Amino acid sequence: MDKLPPKLLTTLSQAADVVRSHHFIQVYSHYDADGVSSASILAKALIREGKEFRVTLFTTLNDYNMNVIRSTKADCIIISDLGASYIDQLDEMDVPIVVLDHHTIISEAKRVVYANPHLYGIDGMTSGCGATMCLLFAVALSDRNWDLVQIAFAGIAGDRQHIHGVSGLNTYLLDEGTKRGYVTRVPGSLIPSGNLMTRLFLNTDLYIRGVSGSVEGVAGILKDAGISNEKSYSDLTEEERRRLSSLIAIKLTEQGVLLDSMNEIARDRYILKDWDMDAEHLSALLNSCGRSGIGGAGIAAGMGDERCLKLAEETDEASSRELVKAMADLDARGLTALENLQWFDSTEAGYTGMLCGISMQSIADPLKPTIGLSCKGETVNISSRGMFPQLERGIDLAAAMREACASVGGNGGGHRIAAGGSIPPEKVDEFLKNLDGILGRQLKAGRSE
Repeated sequence: MDKLPPKLLTTLSQAADVVRSHHFIQVYSHYDADGVSSASILAKALIREGKEFRVTLFTTLNDYNMNVIRSTKADCIIISDLGASYIDQLDEMDVPIVVLDHHTIISEAKRVVYANPHLYGIDGMTSGCGATMCLLFAVALSDRNWDLVQIAFAGIAGDRQHIHGVSGLNTYLLDEGTKRGYVTRVPGSLIPSGNLMTRLFLNTDLYIRGVSGSVEGVAGILKDAGISNEKSYSDLTEEERRRLSSLIAIKLTEQGVLLDSMNEIARDRYILKDWDMDAEHLSALLNSCGRSGIGGAGIAAGMGDERCLKLAEETDEASSRELVKAMADLDARGLTALENLQWFDSTEAGYTGMLCGISMQSIADPLKPTIGLSCKGETVNISSRGMFPQLERGIDLAAAMREACASVGGNGGGHRIAAGGSIPPEKVDEFLKNLDGILGRQLKAGRSE
């Protein structure tokens, strides 16, 4: 731990002391892959400490859920992968609180024990996620918790912090995980692992127009590559891999995918020793549980429960089939373009955040952020995704979403490249207009620097 910033070490030590001194701990976490990974790490660490605990997953942290937190009867609260936007309100509560988050800093804590990469000059968007912070906290509790670094890598993969190779706090986790034999880095490929007919059909991270979601399309590209339908990635010769990779690259180029994006798809993979899978696969399993409303099973799967892992596999395959269909439908429908953004409505399909990310990477105008809207219930939930070249031109989605949501009576925040929010249903048109203007101002300011 001596490679970490001294201020972070102090905060982690304080957090560990707070938790050790209380018997019943309430954990609140996010419902995505990073949040479920975070909760799994905390649950495993608390069991080893002999603590009683309860875990609650939130789709977002808003005023309603803050009231849920205020009503807790627990001795102590841990909030993971959430909390950055509500530090001031959490400071006003009497119960001991530990926040392990990585989203954009709104304010520093006065009473809450608050660990966030941004507080130490480290980018929480790329170099330390919620699961990273939870792993460091778990290790501060006990060195025996280093095996949980494998679960942390599912969170890192879930928040796509491994895309350009790990950095910052995640580098420390990789170094320690590799040294201890828990994590192995291997070269990636444009070709997905596993059975090719299944994985090419279901794979939306690598959304290939006319192939993803199409049995005929998958069979066609395999035939063109001279590969039988029964083969898996591990069965391929070097020549077969070269032919199939080339065909995939041609198709992605034809649909406008940038070379940088293809390089991201062919990223390194991280094999997890005790799980017999890579971090992205585990991440997908936990994510599918959280987003399918069985977050408890996802947390148990992250803790290694075999029955819940099997359920997670089944849930992931079912949700992957729904997602690839939703993505193919969105591709056929197209996105609506404004001057500085492009948007779509996913109320019927769901999967707003995931469709937003896939669209941004594979079918959308790479110069404009992509916005997804889901208009279910009394609020409209919003996801936004950008690309690194957009950030270089001045785009900051965390700031833009925060301002645009607030302008219509909602809440928003997140990262510069990926942010979310919620607004009243009757304010959608006004929100989109305001957000388009805010992004335009950011681009103008970026050009003038």
